[in-house]
Amino acid sequence: SQGIIQRDETPMEKEIARLHRANFEFSDIFYFCRKGFEAIVEDEVTQRFSSQELVSWNLLTRTNVNFHYVSLRLTVVWVIGVIVRYCFLLPLRFTLAAIGITSMIVGTTMVGQLPNSSMKNYLSELVHLTCSRILVRALSGTIHYHNKENKPQKGGICVANHTSPIDAIILTNDGCYAMVGQVHGGLMGVIQRATVKACPHVWFERSEIKDRHLVTKRLREHVADKSKLPILIFPEGTCINNTSVMMFKKGSFEIGGTIYPVAIKYDPQFGDAFWNSSKYSIVSYLLRIMTSWAIVCNVWYMPPMVRKEGEDAVQFANRVRSAIAHQGGLTELPWDGGLKRAKVKDTFKEEQQKNYSKMLVRNGSIG
Repeated sequence: SQGIIQRDETPMEKEIARLHRANFEFSDIFYFCRKGFEAIVEDEVTQRFSSQELVSWNLLTRTNVNFHYVSLRLTVVWVIGVIVRYCFLLPLRFTLAAIGITSMIVGTTMVGQLPNSSMKNYLSELVHLTCSRILVRALSGTIHYHNKENKPQKGGICVANHTSPIDAIILTNDGCYAMVGQVHGGLMGVIQRATVKACPHVWFERSEIKDRHLVTKRLREHVADKSKLPILIFPEGTCINNTSVMMFKKGSFEIGGTIYPVAIKYDPQFGDAFWNSSKYSIVSYLLRIMTSWAIVCNVWYMPPMVRKEGEDAVQFANRVRSAIAHQGGLTELPWDGGLKRAKVKDTFKEEQQKNYSKMLVRNGSIG
């Protein structure tokens, strides 16, 4: 085990049966107490919402107790790195980002004034690709795309694991997608209103996005039109720290159509791409990203997947998640990423209670 505690993955029924031969004993309580302490000390969920542990120090942050002592020579190197990152790279990157965002707003607004035609679609894709590539340069992005023959096609749904808000830019650097998301205010709102004029993005009002049936209806209409760009969706619903893939929301897999899985894996040696939204605001996060050495990542396009006969949306979502986790070398976890901010649902606790009750009934303890 890589954690602080050595876990016993033996199922509850077998472990309790191994402790005693009777059907029920008060000592069973100690089993649940131990499991509870394990969950408190080192659970599988909350550690996925903190920065990935580094094998070696990258001169940016110290995420390992072994790197608390830094020699004078290494400290001098770190100070030089700070000067380079903040006094040279940051102004250059900020300038490139401003050019990219301004070009995106102006370009899509101008293209949006044209009548619908193949020329408008061509110009829209050209503007989106150009601006996305400028923004990737603003992050000193080095991206390796694998298996390009599997790139998402029009009328399909691109599904990817989610580590950072820049995931969308990483993907649009190599192709155009129709984005799905909630309407925002401020600068993000300006960008959304400009881009939707030129490209069929799907933006929802806050009240609409809570209506699952309305969301599904609008997405189905988009997918049904094979001339429209593939939809880009991050079914986890929240950012995970580049080590795992958590539960996929089933809504994306109820729409129908072809699913194009994509696995994204960042190299933490050059910069921490994970956005811990509970700890950093979007401004603080972008400052950390733009003062890192670079953003280096691998993107794997995977063969398209379709829902099998007799397979429900949850099973299909789990199958796609497993494929992405395997390809990206990520740990697959069954937990909902919503646990980042919410408490465990009562149904999870009730499930364990039911399993224990069934075991007692089966052994004849209750009757």
